[in-house]
Amino acid sequence: MHRAQSSTSSVGIPVATGAATATRRQSDQDVNRFANVALESLVNDIYSLCKDQHGCRYLQKKLEERNPTYLNMIFNETYPHVVELMIDPFGNYLCQKLLEHASDEQRTILVETAAPQLVKIALNQHGTRALQKMIEHVSTQEQIQLIVNALKTNVVELIQDLNGNHVIQKCLNRLSTNDAQFIFDAVSDNCVAVGTHRHGCCVLQRCIDHASDAQKKQLVNEITTNAFTLVQDPFGNYVTQYVLDLCDSTYSDPLIRRFAGNVCTLSAQKFSSNVIEKCIRIAEPSTRKILIDELLSSVFLEKLLRDSYANYVIQTALDFADPATRVMLVDAIRPILPSIRNTPYGRRIQSKIAGSSVTPTAPGTPTMNSNSNHHQQQQQPQQPPQQPQQQQFQGFREQQLQQQNNNANALTRRMQGLDFQDDRVPRSTPGAHQRRQTQPVHSNSSVVHERQYSSGAQFGGGRGSSSSSSPAFNGNEFYRA
Repeated sequence: MHRAQSSTSSVGIPVATGAATATRRQSDQDVNRFANVALESLVNDIYSLCKDQHGCRYLQKKLEERNPTYLNMIFNETYPHVVELMIDPFGNYLCQKLLEHASDEQRTILVETAAPQLVKIALNQHGTRALQKMIEHVSTQEQIQLIVNALKTNVVELIQDLNGNHVIQKCLNRLSTNDAQFIFDAVSDNCVAVGTHRHGCCVLQRCIDHASDAQKKQLVNEITTNAFTLVQDPFGNYVTQYVLDLCDSTYSDPLIRRFAGNVCTLSAQKFSSNVIEKCIRIAEPSTRKILIDELLSSVFLEKLLRDSYANYVIQTALDFADPATRVMLVDAIRPILPSIRNTPYGRRIQSKIAGSSVTPTAPGTPTMNSNSNHHQQQQQPQQPPQQPQQQQFQGFREQQLQQQNNNANALTRRMQGLDFQDDRVPRSTPGAHQRRQTQPVHSNSSVVHERQYSSGAQFGGGRGSSSSSSPAFNGNEFYRA
């Protein structure tokens, strides 16, 4: 049989190779066609060149020469089409370069021309870059006001968009707090819609970063008012945690007190349980006591202890409660321990109770068994007292003599076994020695694996861990408030 031959041209060159060569030749021609071309010869064709990859690069290089004549020629033919060019895959790069090198008067004309379509531009994957460059290079109050007026009615839509949210963040970075007030007003009026959105929660945090004292208070007040809704949301909980991380009790204490009366419910939910833990850690002593007392008085304490999320809240409460409250919490948990002793959560809680009973701590100070990421240091176990040097040497010598005696006895037994001959049994059995040696190794390895499994069941598994072989992870046992 003959193998199939690749198709070739009439001159014997493979077709695929010839096509690639032709493509490269065409690309080189496109690059070189502007090599020695004067810009003056392209008058009335500059707009069409903006949408061409190589023509756009050529025009950008001309702008970089900072020749006022070239700048005016390019500007005069492009500014009427600035909206179209800002969303063009190639034209947007020329617009960015033009905004960078234009004069204040020219930049104002560009902003005025684009202003009616700024929202459309901001939502476009190419336009968002050009618009961010425009915001970055605004130089007069007139230009700023044109941009603000064009965007202020669509702030929430832009924040929730993959491309538009970057435009709002650029406004926060470049505009003054007074000029960016329209953003703070829109976010405050739509706190839940923004805070529970994938992009909105990030923008809301950036708003807090760039806000003045009055604006920060405005935002935090709205977050506090809607805290119960935000804390249960996959994205909104990060907003509440961001306020707690400000480390300002003026903001954090009113926010934490909003959860009073719902601590047990929030502790048994995936997202809000993290926030309740953080509240217990950073709260003022009086506020912390309110939260822990609510857990202590709950009739569902056993279900909370068994819950895959709430048990971590109980552990944090044991770590940070004041001594008197910790004693009450331990007394309430102790009767329940036998029923949860064989669960991973029960073992950790039992360990914490044992640790807290040994070394009492000050209020708000984590115990040595704390699971907190901020308190990783654990108390080392107390070492047994060392024996005197003479007793250590004597014990070592006795062990050495005993080992020598054992070796001698073993050698004697082996020699006696070699003297015994039985015609029915061959003198040497191939592989018997290996089997006798490998059996204990296999047995020991099984013991090692068993220890590792039991060790992992006792100490392994943080939040979200699971094990298919452990009945403690049965979803039917979980409690949801």
